[in-house]
Amino acid sequence: MKRYIRPLPQSGPGRPAEAFDLAGGWTWFTHVEVLSRDTAPQVMPASELSGTELQRLIAPRTPVAGLSFGRPRIMGILNVTPDSFSDGGQHFATGAALQGARAMAAADILDIGGESTRPGATPVPPEEETGRTAPVIRALRDAGIRAPVSIDTRKAAVAGAALDVGADIVNDVSGFTYDPELAPLCAERGVPVCVMHAQGDPATMQKAPHYDDVLLDVYDFLESRIRELAGTGIATDRIIADPGIGFGKTIAHNLALLSRLSLFHSLGVPVLLGASRKGFIGSIGGASDASARTPGSLAVALAALKQGTQIVRVHDVPETAQAIALWQAAVAGTDHG
Repeated sequence: MKRYIRPLPQSGPGRPAEAFDLAGGWTWFTHVEVLSRDTAPQVMPASELSGTELQRLIAPRTPVAGLSFGRPRIMGILNVTPDSFSDGGQHFATGAALQGARAMAAADILDIGGESTRPGATPVPPEEETGRTAPVIRALRDAGIRAPVSIDTRKAAVAGAALDVGADIVNDVSGFTYDPELAPLCAERGVPVCVMHAQGDPATMQKAPHYDDVLLDVYDFLESRIRELAGTGIATDRIIADPGIGFGKTIAHNLALLSRLSLFHSLGVPVLLGASRKGFIGSIGGASDASARTPGSLAVALAALKQGTQIVRVHDVPETAQAIALWQAAVAGTDHG
């Protein structure tokens, strides 16, 4: 029977001597929740884990694109599309995208996307997607913006063009299942990747999503994809995992993932959460307009950081940076800024 180990992260004063650092980050844990498909969850001391189970949880995560993970990292969303669900058209022109990037100066990573993956979206031809993204990445570099850039694409041709003009990371919402040439390209270029879970494609993913156990099903998918990507030559220490909030998931599915998000640390890689402005935030928070979902997005981001999530992918970068700074100061009881 396969068992799944979820650390129970804590932070702040009062850390006991027997606590373990979680992934070299800002949280620690003394106990874990053991999950399986056949038995009820059980809580046990972390000291009773096997050496392999414990090591996956405590090993500091390898830096990605020059970024270490001893503190929370912010990935700023810069969609150069006319039809993304929240900010479609806002940064469609290169000049507007450059202005948007400058407004995200607090971001540790800029995530550039040229194809909307909102529910119901249809694919964009690679040539058109490249025409949207590559000029923007080149403009960022020409303007002296040196933050690592992630290209948000499912297509090898788009990723290759982005890497040619200065992108550092490939972020594939399909978990490298859409284009069989993408993983080999990333292996050949030696670039870090983000592998995300999605059930179905954007055009149909929200019609009737179903899981046996959403938490464990998503975990198994990511674990399998990490293993398969390693087989193509992408080292595990260059992989980031994303459970894919809102991609083929109901509100109940999203909340099940968020409530036990720390399980994904058992994959042994950095964890990214992309929940900013998504539909479930509007439904629960009573905000039908995506641009009015900043408070709810901040709440979800901070909840994720409490579980040790290393990267939050957000639209509202300055607001998120401020929230993180205050959250850290309030938890620690001191201002390190």
